[in-house]
Amino acid sequence: MQQSDYDDFTNIIQVVSEQYGKKLSGGVIALYWQALQAYDLPAVRDALGRHLRNTDTGQFMPKIADIIRMMQGSSQDAAFSAWSKVDKAVRQVGPYDTVVFDDPLIHKVLHDMGGWIGICDKTDEAWPHVEREFETRYRGFKSRNEQVEYPAKLIGIFEAHNAKEGHKVAAPMLIGDASKAHEVLRLGTTGSKMLGITRMNADEVVGSLRLVEKSAA
Repeated sequence: MQQSDYDDFTNIIQVVSEQYGKKLSGGVIALYWQALQAYDLPAVRDALGRHLRNTDTGQFMPKIADIIRMMQGSSQDAAFSAWSKVDKAVRQVGPYDTVVFDDPLIHKVLHDMGGWIGICDKTDEAWPHVEREFETRYRGFKSRNEQVEYPAKLIGIFEAHNAKEGHKVAAPMLIGDASKAHEVLRLGTTGSKMLGITRMNADEVVGSLRLVEKSAA
């Protein structure tokens, strides 16, 4: 959440506390804010709503840990949904076409796991382990609610070969919501930027060599 969300956050916490006949002090609200600021306001609102509807614990005022637990539950649901898209795309699209999912975290996780071609190359025996690794990585990014750098598209065999040979590259396959996939493609990074690769200029090379010579002297 941003500082501009503080008033809305305060209103939400106060409304929830009123449901339990409590009135929170400014200090307690500040404590909630400090502990939950890393999360999006909609995620916090959703977690509070889930707590209120929970028939086992909903009769008690939610503590900070209760809210985080609810958000982690949401991240697990999101991980299951994301994996379902990946599994379906692997089976129906395969490694040859380049793909763009409607969720940037899918791109980030698959990139870190070896890329689209590598994932599609996994054996049936390895598939359950791949699923668990994907969901664990996805939940980690989701629960931390951090902004991640991700590849704009997941390169398939056709594009990898055609780009190497200088041939025309076909448009990628969009997986899920097409409008969201277009946004993922637009905001993602491309090529060596994803790896943080930067070519040194001539002055930097000369400077580095002088440092090496000086340290060796």
